[in-house]
Amino acid sequence: MNANDPAVAVVVPVRNEAGNIAALVAEIAKALDGQWRFEVIYVNDGSSDGSEAELKRLMAQYSWLRRVRHKQSSGQSAAVRSGVTAARAPLIVTLDGDGQNDPAFIPAMLRALEAGAPRIGLIAGQRVGRKASGFKKFQSRIANAVRGAVLRDGTRDTGCGLKAFPREVFLSLPYFDGLHRFLPALVKREGYAIGYVDVVDRPRGAGVSNYGLFDRLWVGILDLAGVWWLIRRKKRVPEILED
Repeated sequence: MNANDPAVAVVVPVRNEAGNIAALVAEIAKALDGQWRFEVIYVNDGSSDGSEAELKRLMAQYSWLRRVRHKQSSGQSAAVRSGVTAARAPLIVTLDGDGQNDPAFIPAMLRALEAGAPRIGLIAGQRVGRKASGFKKFQSRIANAVRGAVLRDGTRDTGCGLKAFPREVFLSLPYFDGLHRFLPALVKREGYAIGYVDVVDRPRGAGVSNYGLFDRLWVGILDLAGVWWLIRRKKRVPEILED
C-alpha cells in the first residue's frame, strides 16, 4: 500500500438519487476530513435521472470522489460489491445514498473496527428512532425476527446500510444477489466477531425508495435458506501436524 493511498473507502450505492448526492458527499467529507485519508466511491446502479451528471459535476470538484457505473440496474448487493472491488483502501464503510444514514457515525464505527482488529470482521450500524412508515417497520421487524431465529447471527437490524469492514473480509465471502442483507451471518461464518454501533436514523432527503422490501419477499426467503445451508456446511480447515 502506497503511503498516499486512502485508508478508508466509503461506498455508496445509488439509483436515481440525484437530489441527495451533493449534501451526502459534503457530510461524508466533513465526518472523515483530518482523521483518515479517504476516498468516496459512488456506484451509479443504472440511474435514469440526473445522478450521473451530478456525480460528474462533483468529481470535477473533489479529487477523492470516484464513480463506478452500471449499464443497467443490478441491485444493491451488486452495487456494493462493485464499489468494494474498485476501492483502493483496506477499510470499507457502506451507507445508503438516500440520506437516511448519518455519516457523522462513521468515525465511531471505524474506531470500533480498528480497536477490535483482527478479531472483529464487521461493525454493523443498528438504527434507533427509525424514520419509516409503519408498514415498512413491520416488514423489517418480521424479516429480522425470522432471520435471527434461523441464522442466530445476534443482529437485530441487518437492514441498516451503515457498515464497516476490512475489504479483504468482504471479498472472501460467497457472492450472491442479496448478500448485503446477510453480512453479519456470513462474516461470523468465517470465524470473525461482529461489533455494533447504534446510529440515529433520519428521514429520506429527496426522492423515493428504490430498493424495497416487499418486492423481494420470496427471493429473500430463498436467500435465507441458502445462507442457512452455507453456514451448516462450513467446516473448519484441518490443522496440519508436522513431523
